[in-house]
Amino acid sequence: MKLRSLGILLGVCLLTTAILVPQSAKSDSKKTKAAPVLQNVQDGGLEIGLAGRMSFGPNGLLLVADTGNGSVVAIDTGDSGPVKKLKKKVDKIDDLVAAAMGAQAGGVKIEDMAVNPKSGKIYLSVNRKDRVSAILVINDEGKISNLNLKSAKHVRVGLPNGEGKLGNITGVQFAGDRVLAAGQSREEFANKIYVLPLPLTHGDSAAIYSARTYHVAHRRWETKAPIQSFVPYEEDGKNYIVGAFACTPIARFPVDDLAEDAKVIGESVVELGSGNRPVDMFTYKKDGKTWLVTNTDRFHYKRNTYGPSRYWGVRVPVDLLGTDEINENAVRRNTKTKKGPANIEIVDVLSGVRYVDKLNDGEIIVLRDNEGKLDLELAQLP
Repeated sequence: MKLRSLGILLGVCLLTTAILVPQSAKSDSKKTKAAPVLQNVQDGGLEIGLAGRMSFGPNGLLLVADTGNGSVVAIDTGDSGPVKKLKKKVDKIDDLVAAAMGAQAGGVKIEDMAVNPKSGKIYLSVNRKDRVSAILVINDEGKISNLNLKSAKHVRVGLPNGEGKLGNITGVQFAGDRVLAAGQSREEFANKIYVLPLPLTHGDSAAIYSARTYHVAHRRWETKAPIQSFVPYEEDGKNYIVGAFACTPIARFPVDDLAEDAKVIGESVVELGSGNRPVDMFTYKKDGKTWLVTNTDRFHYKRNTYGPSRYWGVRVPVDLLGTDEINENAVRRNTKTKKGPANIEIVDVLSGVRYVDKLNDGEIIVLRDNEGKLDLELAQLP
């Protein structure tokens, strides 16, 4: 298959969404900058049970996975720019985050990071050990503030459990005329894909689908391992998810014309090496070429070391996503070298990086491991 158009170029995709999706009459009295993709907007009173993965949509619209309440929350942050980039590295940002939440160092967990490309501000989803959740905002000076959830305009869409309890929400992203989420339930077909059509309507529930994928390193089909990170893309007019799993197969899943409760068959197209857990994923363009980037946590690092850190990253030519060489025949990264085959490359700037999000096609924001602490910095893409 030939990859012709990439829906994961969010600037184009989301601008189209903002123009094409009409605002409902029901939400006219609660207009927000993000209103074209929201309906039945709630004005304040937002409570998050357990904050998780995040991503940005159009006009400062922040998607937050609320694992504690089994739902996706869309928050109109009102953060529309102008862009002000982080001016300097912030050492031990995790200690500053703990202090901002009234906790001792080590008393909080940063669950995810999202960068608003419209403003350059950095958003962190954070949970205290006593299960108090917050969304913190970091400006260009490195100053931390708390996103006021009590007054935030928002909608909440539920994620149904299927036959088993929802265990985790591993990602949430805009994808053209819908929002996609990935998660894991406690049943036989545990790997779940959720589809939330636009406009996102408060009180609605997502459609749920089970996913089955060929795991290249394990040489078998799997139904329980969840998609750890993903991006949407469009190929030949069809919509897919490209997702990565533990032990790092990258697979594509069709998401058009699905029937409720359908089982989605994933096709593995690249194998990056066993013993790794992917964390974040994005795409960028450089010199006319589009790359898919993922950073990983090597959980087998102590017994099978390669590279200077257990946290590392790689980029893959997006052309590989349209390959016909799948599953048993998928391209395997050469774990003995920094490059190859098929132009798969280790990304040096991602060494030691725990979390990453793209600011633009040339720059990223990273949370980098520093002897167990986290430093926040602006970095350049290769």
